[in-house]
Amino acid sequence: MGVGKSTVSRILRDRLDNSVLLDGDWCWDMHPFRVTEATKAMVLDNICCLLGNFLGCPELQNVVFCWVLHEQAVIDGILSRLAIDDVELRCISLVCDEDELRSRLRRDVEAGLRDAGVIERALERLPLYGGLSTTKLDVTGLTPEKTAQLILEMH
Repeated sequence: MGVGKSTVSRILRDRLDNSVLLDGDWCWDMHPFRVTEATKAMVLDNICCLLGNFLGCPELQNVVFCWVLHEQAVIDGILSRLAIDDVELRCISLVCDEDELRSRLRRDVEAGLRDAGVIERALERLPLYGGLSTTKLDVTGLTPEKTAQLILEMH
């Protein structure tokens, strides 16, 4: 949360040929926001359905998916439901140091984009990313444009 994944993902979508972006938050944009077993299952079904359709579309070469993914079991669960044998998959976790994350989120809170509780929730999750089977990209001090460029340069 707050590390710039949505902004970076939009930049990637725009720089990649024949691309589409799915932000997992779009599959959970409900009011009131409720985290229950039923809503979690629904969101994962929605994400897998959309990702599967995007991956199966011959007009698309690139699918950019972003979401707060701090549990390997969730990543594995999504991937297990997709036909990805012929897909070049890049799983990248954007991370930054605590001071940077706190600063970014504080700006969002002051701008009215997030509730104040997001800072503590994000800081609690920060250590969890180290345990994921993903490539970690430290975005401390990086602009979204620079971050997107570094991702595009990964092979």
